[in-house]
Amino acid sequence: MNQLEGLLENWRTERLPVTIANRTRRVYDLLARVYPISSYLFHARAHRLALELAAIENGEKVLEIATGSGEMFSRIAGGNAKGLNVGLDLSPSMAARTLGRLRQEHPEVNCTIEAADSRLMPFRDQSFDHVVCCYLLELLASNDIVRTLHEVQRVLKPDGKFTLIMIGQNHESFNQAYRIASKVVPAFLGQQMDRRGPEILEACGFEIEQTRTVTQTLYPSRIVVSRHS
Repeated sequence: MNQLEGLLENWRTERLPVTIANRTRRVYDLLARVYPISSYLFHARAHRLALELAAIENGEKVLEIATGSGEMFSRIAGGNAKGLNVGLDLSPSMAARTLGRLRQEHPEVNCTIEAADSRLMPFRDQSFDHVVCCYLLELLASNDIVRTLHEVQRVLKPDGKFTLIMIGQNHESFNQAYRIASKVVPAFLGQQMDRRGPEILEACGFEIEQTRTVTQTLYPSRIVVSRHS
């Protein structure tokens, strides 16, 4: 049994939730109008730090997976005006609303958003210099996390960067509250991945370059910058 198979077997014994993609799509379709409030209150600081660590060069081809309400995607597009900015989100309503917002905020920037599944991305091999992903792995079962990370590797150019933000696990009181809340609305919150994330990244062939933790409104986030080795 290799390292990746061993990790997945351990996760299965922990009874991680099965894939709930259809339920997640419906939840985020319903929340498309109000989700920007969540990004502003809990994620903005992590987005800013992640972009600082990612060091995306103006003119690159950049993909963000799970764009949500577009707070991060807008930052990417604003700093990559000479490049190509592509977003992907499972929710068609969220994707359409975010694309409309981005075209108003950055009318001269080359950007588009696709409504598609991260486990089977509609892009050619080695299409992007940089892939960014915020708070998505928490909503996937273990096998689907691996499928998504393999897709990230496929669409990244050789030596391309992958910047990942996960929900942090460095505050036990937050962890306990999150576990309770995620049982009530699993399709919205999913599972915490911070402690498992770096292991599976390395097992999938990514070389971790930087990790940082940041907290906003008592909400911790872990940022991991890695390279497609």
